[in-house]
Amino acid sequence: MGMRLVVVLVLMLVVMASAIGVVYARHEGRRQFIELNRLNSERDNLNFEFGRLQLEQATWAENNRIEQIARGRLGMVAPSTTEMIETTR
Repeated sequence: MGMRLVVVLVLMLVVMASAIGVVYARHEGRRQFIELNRLNSERDNLNFEFGRLQLEQATWAENNRIEQIARGRLGMVAPSTTEMIETTR
């Protein structure tokens, strides 16, 4: 009966270790799923910000942007042909 008791105890330890392993694996899977969702959300936010920055860059890179600033802030206008002076070099 002593050998049988040892086998039963060993099997109980193996079953307990297996159960703990299953619980740990499920917990780890849930933790990684939460991290995946967080990273996906961060990726989506970064993609949105990147699109916004591309749009802003395109706005600042427009050819007529400098002309708009010159006319609006500085009150500059293109000279008429009578106001132009021809220079020779």
